[in-house]
Amino acid sequence: MRTPLGTGPGRVLIAVYGLFALAAGARAAVQIIGRFSEAPLAYSLSAFAAAVYVLLTVALWRGARRLALVSLLIELVGVLVVGTASLLDPAAFPHDTVWSAYGRGYLFIPLVLPLIGLFWLRRRPV
Repeated sequence: MRTPLGTGPGRVLIAVYGLFALAAGARAAVQIIGRFSEAPLAYSLSAFAAAVYVLLTVALWRGARRLALVSLLIELVGVLVVGTASLLDPAAFPHDTVWSAYGRGYLFIPLVLPLIGLFWLRRRPV
């Protein structure tokens, strides 16, 4: 019998990912519609982050473990790569993304959240 991912603390994880999907998606939409030419890479990465958050919300809610695992790894790699790149080459990121400086603008939650998600997946038996 499969243990649902969306029970107990998993519900909080789903809610946080849903909130981040909404926040990052709205931010990216406003930025892309209003001033895409100012920082196309940064705004595109924010939209990508929002898409990953939507995917994670749905995967965790539906109990799609493999999809959740792949999405969490994509998010973690994205935060680490974009966070490092934004610190090493700030000129390439004239405006922040969700993952810039490891999610500093979001209280570093984007850095910690995939680690919590991976821990949660590991703790839930198949």
